Amino acid sequence: MRNAFINALVELADVHKNIFLLCGDLGYSVLEPFAENYPDRFVNVGIAEQNMTQVAVGLAREGFNVFTYSIGNFPTLRCMEQIRYDVCYHEANVKIVAVGGGYAYGPQGVSHHTTEDLAMLRVLPGMLVCAPADPAEAIAAAHFMATHRGPGYVRLNKTGEPVLHSQDLAGRFGPGQFLPIRDGEGTLVLTTGAIAHRILAEINTARLNWALWSAPFVGAYDCEALLSIAKHFSRIVTVEEHQLNGGFGSSIVESLNDLYAAGHCHEMPRVTRIAVPNVFIGRSGTQEYLRDAAGLTLAGL
Repeated sequence: MRNAFINALVELADVHKNIFLLCGDLGYSVLEPFAENYPDRFVNVGIAEQNMTQVAVGLAREGFNVFTYSIGNFPTLRCMEQIRYDVCYHEANVKIVAVGGGYAYGPQGVSHHTTEDLAMLRVLPGMLVCAPADPAEAIAAAHFMATHRGPGYVRLNKTGEPVLHSQDLAGRFGPGQFLPIRDGEGTLVLTTGAIAHRILAEINTARLNWALWSAPFVGAYDCEALLSIAKHFSRIVTVEEHQLNGGFGSSIVESLNDLYAAGHCHEMPRVTRIAVPNVFIGRSGTQEYLRDAAGLTLAGL
C-alpha cells in the first residue's frame, strides 16, 4: 500500500509542480524514486517530526502542497500541538502520511502501535482523514490529496495488502462516500483501513450473506448514502484497527444519531462496533497476532 501511494505521488509530482515531500529519516527502499526525480522538492528532516510539521507549514505558505511521511504515531500523536495550531488553525496545505497504522509495526511494541490517531485527528477543524483499504484506494488517495487544498491525513498500512476493488475508483472516491466490496443482505459490515481484507476473508470463509463496504474517509458522510444504508440494512457492524473510543465506529453512530434526531431517519439500524479495547495491549508481535489479541474479528456476532 505504501509503495502504491508513493509511486502514484511520483507520477503526480510531474504534473503538479507544487508537490513537496518531507520525511523523518525513514522510507528507505520506498521514497528513493521521489527523491531522485525531484531532489529540489524532497527533504529528509531527520528524526524530528514536530520540526518536520512546522517546516511543512512554512513550505505550504510559500505555495507548496506538502506531504510529510513517517511511521504511524510519530507524525501524528507526537505532533498534535503542531498539527492543531500550525496546520489546522492556519488551514495549511499539508498532508500528513502515516505508514503503519494500527498494529502494522507490532513487533516494536506500544510505542509504535498507532491506535488513537483517527479519534485525535478527526476532531480537528478542517482536517480530512483518509484510511485506504487496499492499494487501489491508496492510489486514489494520492490523486485526491494532490489536488485537495487544506489539511489532510492519510493512514497507510505497510505492504502485502491484496487489491479488493476490481473496478476503477474514478468518480467514486471522495469524502463521505462508501465503496462496496461485497454484496449482501440484512447486515452491512463497514470497515476503514487495511483491516478490510481480513474481514472479507472471514465473511467468505463463514459463507455469510453479509455486505462489506469500505469507508476510506472518516467523517463528513454523505447524508443520502447513510439514509440508504439505514433503509436497506437492519444491522451495521463497524470494524477498525483503532481504539473503540472516538474512532470510525463512533463517527458512524454519531452521524446516524444526528440524522435520527433531525427527523431524517425514522428507524436506526442496530450498530455493533468492533475495535481495539480501550486499554493498552502491551505485547509485541505480528500485526495478525495483535489483531487477534485485540479481538478484531466477526466471531461471536
